[in-house]
Amino acid sequence: MSNNKIGTIEAIMLILTIVIAHTVLAMPTDILSNYKSSSILNLIYVSIIAVFISYLIYKLFKNFPSMDIIDISETIGGKVFKNIIGFIFISYFIISSSIILRNFCESIQILYFPMTDIRFIIFLFVISLVIVNKINSNSAIKTNVIIVPIALFSVIFLFFTNITKFVPERIFPILGEGFFNTFVLGISNIACFGGIAYLYFLPPLLKDEKSFKKISIISILATSLYLIFTIATLLFIFTFFTDVSEISPLYTATRYIEFGTFFQRLESVFLLVWILVFACYLNIVCKFSINIFQKITKISNNRPLIDVFAILILAIAILPKNLAISQAFETKIYPKLVIGIVLILGLGILIFANMAKKKQINNNNLNNTFNNRKELLNG
Repeated sequence: MSNNKIGTIEAIMLILTIVIAHTVLAMPTDILSNYKSSSILNLIYVSIIAVFISYLIYKLFKNFPSMDIIDISETIGGKVFKNIIGFIFISYFIISSSIILRNFCESIQILYFPMTDIRFIIFLFVISLVIVNKINSNSAIKTNVIIVPIALFSVIFLFFTNITKFVPERIFPILGEGFFNTFVLGISNIACFGGIAYLYFLPPLLKDEKSFKKISIISILATSLYLIFTIATLLFIFTFFTDVSEISPLYTATRYIEFGTFFQRLESVFLLVWILVFACYLNIVCKFSINIFQKITKISNNRPLIDVFAILILAIAILPKNLAISQAFETKIYPKLVIGIVLILGLGILIFANMAKKKQINNNNLNNTFNNRKELLNG
């Protein structure tokens, strides 16, 4: 069982993998088109909220050591409630990853394989998911320790290699389209921190449970820096960015790199890194979904489940009729799912569970006090 535990660094990289996979595509474009010059300020503001939320999650889990949100759901609502919450999170993980997989594969097809059937490209990712999970379900998580730092470095590299093309004045007006748009409507950008969902399932998987606080805070801070570098690069290079027919605004920014005479057209290297990150992301989604399903069904052997979840991801990924539908999900529906399921539902369960436990402790203390007084009177 210890071989299936996750170390501190692995857990931090796991959260970052989720964020990178979701921001390679349309999310940066959506932020820039909605918040324009205030995008960086908005991300700093949202990052502060996200750090607070991650710390709150850590505090709420302190009363439930070695338990995840599924276990906690059972303590407050029984098996039926546990099953409902489990299926909600499985649906969230599978549907969101499947649609984003479709977007990613569509973009690869547009760039490099216009004559290839999109289903074949999706199938290759799904096959890699099955192979990796059947060999070792933790191998993708371990691979993240190598791949994610490269992906983070690539964004920093992209920022500094394009710095001569930056127009810093594009950060003005600092509030973009106003205070209300930046700080009230802009709170929806908390969806950028969708990796928070996986914090709910980490405590039982950690080698060192005491590291949960460190993982929660550091992963969100690293996510914030990654997002700020990403948005700053795009904001300072482009006047506006509404064309999402290519893989991502980040991919287009890589084409601006001029690193000497020999090192040019580095976008293929960036794309390779993103493909590896995305493959790891799919494996993580599959692993966590299977873990939840096993917990609510008590199935001990997970190998048949790998095929079932892989087929589910494949089926959902090929379901959208075109790229516009899958992109609409990513930019319009996914943020609402993060706010509704990850934040409101997840935090609501933890807060209610802590209130119930506190009430139980108070009742026990009252009963103990009453019994002690009764014994004194009888004595």
